[in-house]
Amino acid sequence: MNALPPSGTPMTTDDTQTATPADQAGKTPPLKRRMACWLYEGILMFGVVFISGYLYSSLTQARNALDSRHGLQAFLFFIFGIYFVWFWAKGQTLAMKTWNIRVVDKQGRAINQKRALLRYVFSWLWFLPPLAVSWGFGLTAGESIVILGGWIAIWAVLSRFHPDQQFWHDAFAGTRLIHSLPLPRNRKR
Repeated sequence: MNALPPSGTPMTTDDTQTATPADQAGKTPPLKRRMACWLYEGILMFGVVFISGYLYSSLTQARNALDSRHGLQAFLFFIFGIYFVWFWAKGQTLAMKTWNIRVVDKQGRAINQKRALLRYVFSWLWFLPPLAVSWGFGLTAGESIVILGGWIAIWAVLSRFHPDQQFWHDAFAGTRLIHSLPLPRNRKR
């Protein structure tokens, strides 16, 4: 079943494949595209982690990454929060721009920083349940990765049960992902 547009009228497979980009604006992007964006976001985050980790180790004079592992994790949580809240409040991260996806509130308006922060907190539902299970049962790294991958797949598929096909953390935060046309660039002359 394909995404339901905000009007509530179901789209058929033929409608989605023949629709022009302007027809898609404001509709929920397909799960496949949202997950591709999610994966691309993860790849881009390697750069954020690298720079943040370097900054943290320089500031704390850490000689071994394991010495201050929990401090680094807290620092990265804070840096990720700044990154996502900043960009979501602007409407899109770099990955979302690439995939023409925008985050808006339930009425289709841009979200403020408070709602972006709420979305950031709820987005940890992608990771915290399997990490808690892994920690609780003392699972190895390999087993934890399998549990994490399985949970991510389950959490993504659960969006099919949302009336607008949105991820549940978006529903909890009062946000939605929509297809958006690229914004016109303001060129200075």
